[in-house]
Amino acid sequence: MNKIACLFIFGGISLFLGCTMAPKYTRPAAPVPAAWPTGPAYVQADSGTNAPFAADLAWQSFFADGRLREIIGTALTNNLDLRAAALNVELARGLYGVQRSTLLPSVGANAGDSRAGTPADLSSTGKRITGSRYDVNLGVAAWEIDFFGRLRSLKDQALQEYLASEQARRGAQVMLIASIANAYLALAADRESLQLAETTLDAQTSSYTLIKRRFQAGLVTELDLYRAQTQVDTARGDVATYQQQVAKDENALTLLTGAQVPRDLLPGRLRDVAPPKEICAGLSSDVLLKRPDVAQAEAELKAAHAFVGAARSAFFPRISLTTVFGTASSELDGLFKAGSKAWAFAPQATMPLFDARTWSAYKVSKAQQKLALTQYDRTVQTAFREVSDALAVRGTVSEQVAAQQSLVNAVAETYRLSVLRYDKGIDSYLSVLDAQRSLYGAQQGLIALQFAKLNTLVQLYAVLGGGQQIAGEIN
Repeated sequence: MNKIACLFIFGGISLFLGCTMAPKYTRPAAPVPAAWPTGPAYVQADSGTNAPFAADLAWQSFFADGRLREIIGTALTNNLDLRAAALNVELARGLYGVQRSTLLPSVGANAGDSRAGTPADLSSTGKRITGSRYDVNLGVAAWEIDFFGRLRSLKDQALQEYLASEQARRGAQVMLIASIANAYLALAADRESLQLAETTLDAQTSSYTLIKRRFQAGLVTELDLYRAQTQVDTARGDVATYQQQVAKDENALTLLTGAQVPRDLLPGRLRDVAPPKEICAGLSSDVLLKRPDVAQAEAELKAAHAFVGAARSAFFPRISLTTVFGTASSELDGLFKAGSKAWAFAPQATMPLFDARTWSAYKVSKAQQKLALTQYDRTVQTAFREVSDALAVRGTVSEQVAAQQSLVNAVAETYRLSVLRYDKGIDSYLSVLDAQRSLYGAQQGLIALQFAKLNTLVQLYAVLGGGQQIAGEIN
């Protein structure tokens, strides 16, 4: 038994001091510039502001609109995609626990009773014999002692896959929050556009009624009457279009939330929505490493490194141990008497000589490692572009909104003057129609740009890694 105890101790030490065949992991150099792009389109004031970084700002603090925060909170509980991502985390955590347990011996106890009858012609005594045996044992069955790190590499691979699934869940949460905010803002913008279309329809209907009376009095031509009617019909079509779009926006918001959104939580006009907080992108692109998709890609790369180690260790011997210690007796009451001790010790070493599958598995592991590295580089490059695009929009959209607002003011004055000139008989009704169309288009463009300005803040928050899991946020 001293030999068995020593082997157990030696095996335990090997778990911590044994070699590993996994290549040493070093984080790859980011295949993107160290700083964000510069130029007229980009905001350069980040370094001088006290705005927080996106990854350090909880979504509850970023979104200032109370109704939107309540909808997001409901979605984080009910959304089925996020629930599936959380279940994937639980699955990966369980698989990691299974793989980690292979490093430890599996100890079991058993008790048995066996009887056997031997005929007289086979018995050494020449008489029929009935034999009995009672056993109580405690033992370890086929415990692999991990001298070359195969099991540890598989355990590390399972750990990194678990961490990757956790980052995938965080990424799903970031995407969900951004999608809900986008749907909320889109609904507000379409409702404002619907209100504009309804107001325009009322105005066009009043103008048509006035033109019709003038036509009946012989003051205007039939051409002016039909021109006025075209504006009414166009406005009617726009009202129906925006009613349809508002309904679709509400359906999209309900799907994302995972429950029917109460009417009192739906937004009114876009201008009534409280804008999100300003955030800082920083000066270095290293903030991309905080993005869940980048962290997920790096975890998958580490898992691929660990798998290479497991594939390499398959070329070396596997040493396993089966041992049993207990008591045995031909009589039940003699099991625990002196002299009934029984034990078995069966170490086994298996040396692979030639197995083509081993070489193929090693080639597969190397290919997976290269593929994971390529995917990591691609994820970082995509993240850099997304942030750069969001910064470019943020740096220019305010000027676009200001220019569009000035255009709306100018066209509105043009329309007012055109109506006055038409009423005095100086201009034709065609000038009024052109001014009406220009004003309506400019107002629609202003709503679209105001939506883009708010939505860009949300997108920048998301692509910088904001809105990740906070302790106690999801049950």
